[in-house]
Amino acid sequence: MINYTGTYTDQYELTMAQVYFQKGRENEKAVFDYFFRKLPFHSGYAVFAGLEDLLDALENLRFDDKDLRYLSEIGFPADFVEYLKDFQFKGDIFSSREGDLVFPNRPVLRVEANLIEAQLIETLLLNILNFQTLIATKASRMRMVAGNRKLIDFGLRRAQGAGGYSASRAAVIGGFDATSNVRASRDYDIPVSGTMAHSFIQSYDNELSAFRDFAENRPDDCVLLVDTYNTLKSGIPNAIIVAKELEKRGHSLKAIRLDSGDLAYLARQSRKMLDEAGLPNVKIAVSNQLDEYVIKSLLEQEAPIDIFGVGTSLVIGAPDAALDGVYKLVLLDGKPRIKLSENLGKVTLPNRKQVYRISDSNGNWIGADAIALEDETDFSKITHPFDVLKSLSVKNCQKEPLLVKLMENGKRMEKPRTLEEIASFSIGRLRSLSPEFKRFNNPHIYKVGISDKLMKERDILIETLKKD
Repeated sequence: MINYTGTYTDQYELTMAQVYFQKGRENEKAVFDYFFRKLPFHSGYAVFAGLEDLLDALENLRFDDKDLRYLSEIGFPADFVEYLKDFQFKGDIFSSREGDLVFPNRPVLRVEANLIEAQLIETLLLNILNFQTLIATKASRMRMVAGNRKLIDFGLRRAQGAGGYSASRAAVIGGFDATSNVRASRDYDIPVSGTMAHSFIQSYDNELSAFRDFAENRPDDCVLLVDTYNTLKSGIPNAIIVAKELEKRGHSLKAIRLDSGDLAYLARQSRKMLDEAGLPNVKIAVSNQLDEYVIKSLLEQEAPIDIFGVGTSLVIGAPDAALDGVYKLVLLDGKPRIKLSENLGKVTLPNRKQVYRISDSNGNWIGADAIALEDETDFSKITHPFDVLKSLSVKNCQKEPLLVKLMENGKRMEKPRTLEEIASFSIGRLRSLSPEFKRFNNPHIYKVGISDKLMKERDILIETLKKD
């Protein structure tokens, strides 16, 4: 994981913290909610990711000597810099489980800490959670259409700088099997996978020699790129020759890769040629500007593809590129806080809250999350946060609390979960989500509603502030 220090933040976090410190407000107790307002990719759900990285970062977050010198150089006062010298996050985190499905306008995570601590972690929190949730959601959509075929992250070279490192992790949470990113593989224990570049083949006087040398050095993990010159007239015939030579030495060709052209047509023709040569176990991998829609189209054409290598659209979260997650103050020293706006959709929900996933009496999700005050469990109706004419009875329904206390006094309360565990949990949650929420075109809108008590508290606070 990246070595985050205290200056991995926006300047205004530090300038606000400076004022709080100078005014003696550093011990005020603050509560912030993290949530987002719009689902990415016109999807019906999002996959929450980045939590374990965030908890690791918070446990170790400090201002190092270089940070402190720099803050002094750019004008922060000496007493505030001295205060930051001993900075540690000692707050509490209540959060949805990583890998869970999350929806707009409901708290995904809650931070409780002193005002300066809670403020200074805002940028770090948003940076990690927004990006990884975006990428995990994109990966999940590809996994849905790919079925049990292998998905490999090929995106590091196209990512926005070091974002490719976190994208590889998030992709696994969303359902990818492996990555070409060696550093992410090392740090996160992700299976690593890779083939060869066209330049490798071009560096030889002929394609067959290139294939032979590669196979000689990687006899048990040999994937040949067959489209450098002519896929069907040169690449596949030469791959067949090398596959036969490997068999004589007790090995087998793992796969061929197509990286250009009409992938459906070339995959069908390649499969036919390989089968006729007695090589039915050689897999077909494809790459080149893939996304969930291209994968879906290829499989609808019954292209015999076993492995998809996905790069750009995965690691940049195309076409959305960002999740609009926000971090809002909801309680300060026991007093509820709210943000008002002429845009009703930007009015926040005050106070500590719990989020419940609603199921019927048989335990089946009904497609709704309820937001209630933290100590409230007996509500029987939820109402749309911004449209009082839309309500839903949840009487006799089961209510699963989603926000779990995972950090206390700046320390984890549980052993970190592995990526495999998180991905498995996410797959299980997706199975519980009805198909109409998972379709690509016009997915059903998942309901998020608030309890009557929470609505009353919000409305009273709005009226009070309007009078001031």
